[in-house]
Amino acid sequence: MEPWGNPARSGAGIISRIRLENFMCHSSLEIELGGWVNFITGQNGSGKSAILTALCVAFGCRAKGTQRASSLKDFIKNGCNYASVVVEIKNQGEDAFKPETYGNIIILERRILESTSSTTLKDCQGRKVATRRDELRELVEHFNIDVENPCVIMSQDKSREFLHSGNDKDKFKFFFKATLLQRVNELLLSIGGQLDAANAILDELESTIRPIVNELKELDEKIKNMEQKLAWCWVYDVDKQIQEQNVKLEKLKERVPTCQDKIDKDSAKVEELKELLLTKKTKITSMMEKTSEVRRMKEELQQKLSLATKESLELEEEHAWGSNVIQKMSGQIMSLERQVQDIQQQHMKATQAEVSEIEERMKKINDEVDIAQKSITRFQEEESSLSENLAFAKTTVKEIAKETLVNGDIWALAIDCAIGRLLDAFIVTNHKDSLLLRACAKEANYQNLQILIYDFSRPRLNIPNYLLPSTNHPTTLSVIHSDNPTILNVLVDMGHAERQVLVQDYEIGKSVAFDQRIQNLKEVYTSDGYRMFYRGSVQTTLPPHKRARTGRLCSSIDDQLHGIEMEASKVQEVIQEGRGRKRGSERSVEDLEVRLHSAKKRRTNEERVLMAKQLALRDMKNAYDAEYNNADHTPNVEELYQEILDLQEQIQGKQMSLEKIKIRMTIAQEKASNLRSSFENLCDSAKGEIDAIEEAERELLLAEDDLRSAEDERSHYERIMNNKVLPDIKKAEELLEELQHNRQENFRKASIICPESEVEGLGGCVGSTPEQLSAQLNRLKQKLQHESQRYSESIDDLRAMYKKKQSRILEKQHNYEAFRGKIIACKSALDLRWKKFRNNLKLLRRELTWKFNGHLTRKGISGNINVDYEEKTLSVEVKMPQDASGNTVRDTRGLSGGERSFSTLCFALSLHGMTEAPFRAMDEFDVFMDAVSRKISLDTLVDFAVGQGSQWIFITPHDISMVKPDERVRKQQMAAPRS
Repeated sequence: MEPWGNPARSGAGIISRIRLENFMCHSSLEIELGGWVNFITGQNGSGKSAILTALCVAFGCRAKGTQRASSLKDFIKNGCNYASVVVEIKNQGEDAFKPETYGNIIILERRILESTSSTTLKDCQGRKVATRRDELRELVEHFNIDVENPCVIMSQDKSREFLHSGNDKDKFKFFFKATLLQRVNELLLSIGGQLDAANAILDELESTIRPIVNELKELDEKIKNMEQKLAWCWVYDVDKQIQEQNVKLEKLKERVPTCQDKIDKDSAKVEELKELLLTKKTKITSMMEKTSEVRRMKEELQQKLSLATKESLELEEEHAWGSNVIQKMSGQIMSLERQVQDIQQQHMKATQAEVSEIEERMKKINDEVDIAQKSITRFQEEESSLSENLAFAKTTVKEIAKETLVNGDIWALAIDCAIGRLLDAFIVTNHKDSLLLRACAKEANYQNLQILIYDFSRPRLNIPNYLLPSTNHPTTLSVIHSDNPTILNVLVDMGHAERQVLVQDYEIGKSVAFDQRIQNLKEVYTSDGYRMFYRGSVQTTLPPHKRARTGRLCSSIDDQLHGIEMEASKVQEVIQEGRGRKRGSERSVEDLEVRLHSAKKRRTNEERVLMAKQLALRDMKNAYDAEYNNADHTPNVEELYQEILDLQEQIQGKQMSLEKIKIRMTIAQEKASNLRSSFENLCDSAKGEIDAIEEAERELLLAEDDLRSAEDERSHYERIMNNKVLPDIKKAEELLEELQHNRQENFRKASIICPESEVEGLGGCVGSTPEQLSAQLNRLKQKLQHESQRYSESIDDLRAMYKKKQSRILEKQHNYEAFRGKIIACKSALDLRWKKFRNNLKLLRRELTWKFNGHLTRKGISGNINVDYEEKTLSVEVKMPQDASGNTVRDTRGLSGGERSFSTLCFALSLHGMTEAPFRAMDEFDVFMDAVSRKISLDTLVDFAVGQGSQWIFITPHDISMVKPDERVRKQQMAAPRS
């Protein structure tokens, strides 16, 4: 049994829906079935059993096979002229039936009229595919649906018969039919009968040809004598041909020595030329080795030359770079010397008059600093007074709706429902501003003003991902856009916008809010304004506001203005009054701002002047202290002199490096020149060796031509020897061997026909050729024809009749032998099938006992099943746990009603476990059971059905509330019958 959580099945062949129209007691019924376990309950007469009857009829069962009617027209409801049964079958997975034709659903419709009925197969879109019963039979065989098998559909009649049956033979019949053993047994028996009938027919056919075979034997005896003489005549004729062929073969063999002498002379010439050719090749090879050494030396010299040239160029570049560096350092030395001279000249121009001038300037600057400080104090006091008059000179009031946009009009209504109460609010930076703003609103006759206090200097909040809802749907914060971070911070801190999720429609919102259990989720809003959230443990859904049409943040201003046109007219008068007061306030604010701006500008200028004078005073003090604290009053130029000495030392080092580089450059140029001259000398010396190699190659080509002509001449004589002389000899020898073989074969055949002594007794064949014997045979035929004129049939007719009968007899004999071989093969195959069938009978008996005992243990009962295939009986043995005597009940009729029903149910489940079908149905399976037995039986059925993997349909009139709920268990209640 597979675990419930991970079933493995394809889903093909499962019934998904049944529709009945005018069928039995139903005018119109449609019932949907789950893919696992289905319970259908209802009162007696509500039409539960009609569902199973409709399934049987739809899959081709005859009316009598259902045990509910004698003909199909009896299923038509009274007062109607037709009945219809439509069954929808799932067609998914790897076991699907023609998925390219039917799709994932097969619709099977059985329509019954007064005089006829029809079956139609449709695809998933309702298009007609097939109407023949062969297609239905193929479908049933593909899905292994056998509605007449009690393990597939057990109607209430079969259930009662099965539960009441105490006869061992009836149980055996049920077991034999449910496991399909009866069908296999009948097939094997019918095949055995057919083989016996075929064997008898073949014996009869063979007996009919025996008289004709005897006649043929008599005719063969009459012509045997002539054939004996003819056979030995062929032997003597072949002996004569063998003698003639021996003479011809001797003449051909005399031509072989002459041709072989010419071939030997040419072979000797070829060997001499090969030795000469080998000597020249050796000479050329040695010369090539010397040349290769020269080439290697040439490549090495060329590589060294390129390296030397490259090194020389690099040294030249390095020398040029060093010269440039020295020139730059010389320029720096000259610049430093000029700086030293300038400093010394400036120092000598300093006099005592300069000191007194500095003291006067310091005194003047101190006076100006005092005046500037007094002016700054006065301007600060003026600025404070203006700031008090202008309370909102600094922009500290923000209206959320004016500084907020939404990304996409689809979420405008949802955003309005989510944060609508905050869109009308104003944000101020402190409590004082809030009181002032409320006073202004009161003057403008604007009541119920919502004011929020928030720190404007706080940056935008950075919310980590683990605090956001774990979903792919957008949130209120993600679809809102604002350039002001304060607006977004207020929506997060006071409106929880980051925890409000937006969805497209009501169904998705319901799934996100209540089914998925998403963390950090506060509320879910749909695009049409629905609000969904948990109030404690209660699921709460609030509809949208009736007056809401579009959101205030909608980008389509024309549509929004059209929607609020009436409301705007009502407040127009209030707006006009407020505008007048606003203009007056704005003019006073502008005047105050101008005065404040002027005061700030004057204060800033005075502060700038004060700062400049303070800096000048400090610089003069520092300069004065430096002048009089220095003892010798001479400029310090030691650092410049030291820098000049360092640069001179660096220049000397660079010049020494340049001398070394110049020496290396000269050496590299000389090396490159020497390598270039060596390379030219090597090229001149290799020219003579190359000319010698070319001369040796020409001589080698001439020697190869002579060798090729000698080999061609030798090949010519070899071809004559191989293609003409030797083949003629070989053909003559083969012909001689063939004649000898024919002589042996003819001698063997003639000896088989008769010994040579019998031929000599008949007169012998010496001096007679086959042609002479054939002529003699023709004369005998003429004599036979003359004698046959006394009879009505001619000899030709008799001979033709003889040949015709002979061919027919041979053909029949071959056919009968082939038939006999096929019958023997079929019998051996049938014996093998019988052997496997008997072995399977034993295995099924063990499996049935094991499964039956396993189901009984759920109630603490043990049992055994004995199947006797010879007597065709099946007995059930049950041992109750409360039976202290240890006796075994060998007849279920000795048990109570509940125990008997439970044991019988265990027996049925054991059979179900041994059969395969995509769906199974049982009607009134729990009759005669008490409450305890029914509870255990229902649990056993559900566990078995879920673990077994097929679709199960259980029909019962009893209460099934004791069945534990499960997502794979579906319960349906039939409507009560009409009174």
